[in-house]
Amino acid sequence: IILAIIGVLIGIWLLSGVVPSMIYYGLAILKPSIFLVATVIICSITSLATGTSWGTAGTIGIALMGISKGLGIPAPVAAGAIISGAYFGDKMSPLSDTTNLAPAVSGTDVFTHVKAMLPTTVAAYGITLVAFLVMGFKYAGASSDVTAITTIRDGLSANFNISPMLLLPPLAVILAMAFKMPAIPGITIGILLGAVEGVIFQGADFGAILTAAYDGFTSETGVMVIDELLSAGGLSGMMYSISLTIIAMMFGGVMEKTKQLEVIVETILKRVKSTGGLIATTVLTCIACNATMPEQYISIVLPGRMYHKAYRDRGLHPKQLSSTLEGAGTVTSSLIPWNTCGAFLYGVLGVTAWEYAPYAIFNYMMPLVVVIFGFLGLFIYKLKDDPDTVIGEIDTENI
Repeated sequence: IILAIIGVLIGIWLLSGVVPSMIYYGLAILKPSIFLVATVIICSITSLATGTSWGTAGTIGIALMGISKGLGIPAPVAAGAIISGAYFGDKMSPLSDTTNLAPAVSGTDVFTHVKAMLPTTVAAYGITLVAFLVMGFKYAGASSDVTAITTIRDGLSANFNISPMLLLPPLAVILAMAFKMPAIPGITIGILLGAVEGVIFQGADFGAILTAAYDGFTSETGVMVIDELLSAGGLSGMMYSISLTIIAMMFGGVMEKTKQLEVIVETILKRVKSTGGLIATTVLTCIACNATMPEQYISIVLPGRMYHKAYRDRGLHPKQLSSTLEGAGTVTSSLIPWNTCGAFLYGVLGVTAWEYAPYAIFNYMMPLVVVIFGFLGLFIYKLKDDPDTVIGEIDTENI
């Protein structure tokens, strides 16, 4: 249900100019002297706004790769910055399918999940920004041809009424998360605000709003990069992700019911003696799934079903499992050349995973930070501390 209404949200936010405004202001950050850091931030904002790392890399990412050539920045370094920002946004955006899938598998809601990810994600993201800032010093004196960025910003301003007021809907959704509002009403508030602002700022009528909500928004600016990025959303456009989620859950359920998961898990967990060990085991399993069953969804669903009971038995909150799944499954998919994510990124950026992996700093720092925090006992979420955000039955003996 949440994925369905997120499809509606994306369509309406595109029509109303909310997403275009976020991208427009994000691109204003770009300065030649801090190109790599700015690239991470721009891709982060774009991915947060759209909920897709693939869409970000395939549009804004391509433009930034072109600028990096003019700066003399090596393509693998630029690709690493693009991918780091794109996957940060994909991991943290409530609009992302993986951000909704992880809590669904684990047994909590999306807003609780996003808040649980904040400590480890902020730490990994901070390290990433510092690293790219240091790397960028050697390119600080370069001159840049920012024609591609200027073209995008001019295209956005020519086809949408850009305004800071259009940042209110995402701000409202963030506040809903902060005040622990359930996901569905919180997202619905964002939909309603976006629809109202679509009428006020873009002159959209009720029919256009309904069309964007169901079929998505089709951008016709004449600027190919913009049209590719902003033609998305809608209930119908989300059906593919919904169907994949259902099938993946069926796969996990069959493995669980036939005791295949039980045999595998019991063998693995015999060696696990601590909460930190359980978290590290989950991370390694996610990475192994990305390498052997190379699809991002499977790397979240399968380990989620495998270790669901183990986390509950230790009295850990489902958000501990969901944040671990995203901290490893979502981000490491891009580091595997034969994974669907690695193959896609090579296709759009022209750089292989072998080449950009050393520079995709966020993507390999994220699982490392998750494991380190686990062994240090930092931000370990107990079931007894927040039982109201658990979806499903609670084993009261373990509270």
